[in-house]
Amino acid sequence: MSSPDILFRAPGLLVRMLRTPQGAIGLLLLVFVAGLALGAPWLFPEGPYDMLGAPFSEPFGEFLLGTDMLGRDIAAGIAYGARISLIVGFVAALVIVVLGTVVGGVAGYYGGRVDAAVMRVTEFFQTIPTFIGAIVIVAVLGSTLPNVVGAIAIVSWAPLARLVRAEVISVKNREFTSACLALGMSDMRIMLVQILPNVLSTITVAGSLMVATAILFESGLSFLGLGDPNIMTWGFMIGAGRAAIRTAWWMVTIPGIAVLLTVLSINLIGDALNEALNPRHKS
Repeated sequence: MSSPDILFRAPGLLVRMLRTPQGAIGLLLLVFVAGLALGAPWLFPEGPYDMLGAPFSEPFGEFLLGTDMLGRDIAAGIAYGARISLIVGFVAALVIVVLGTVVGGVAGYYGGRVDAAVMRVTEFFQTIPTFIGAIVIVAVLGSTLPNVVGAIAIVSWAPLARLVRAEVISVKNREFTSACLALGMSDMRIMLVQILPNVLSTITVAGSLMVATAILFESGLSFLGLGDPNIMTWGFMIGAGRAAIRTAWWMVTIPGIAVLLTVLSINLIGDALNEALNPRHKS
């Protein structure tokens, strides 16, 4: 196979995903969250920081999801927080995929000393506890959104690099790759035209799951006060409401449910994508 099904059979792939319960449910949830994020400026033009009502207003009263200790609308915070979670999740996953694919691809294709050197670096990053490593990086560089995305990517690319390396080694040893070498194809062309299409399905599934991981990381960092203080996030809302959890449960519970449903939707889509790309499901 020299061309990826994921590029040339996208409509069929989507249909196969939607035929599975997890694919349909996951896509529905993610579309809802994405729609909420895109519609935030129109649904809540006042923004998430404006004090619009009495503090600690309960849900399903004047405000659908209640207010926090300063009278800020929880629903507005959920909508604007969805934008940050999705941005961080997809941007961090993209950086992880690019870095992991390049590193793993080079190591797997060239082998020998190059592979040994690259894998030693990869193993070093894998010895670092991921969340603790992200905390240290953000604490040193500063609590800005680009630093949070960078920290998540730095501590998360190594497992993907090892996965890509294993896939590249497997594809490199196949007959069509040997034929390309015999025809005098350049290494770059072989990797881009022959090897990458054959490992793209694995990268796609792993990358989709990285989105969920990045969202959890960002929420954890914001909960600890290491997120960007100028941006409303779900983790920040949970952290701000923990002091009043006994009297205002909705301040923690509702953002927590938002994180849960978003991560769940992405994991369900990843599972459905894995099934759709599995050879035994292909026609």
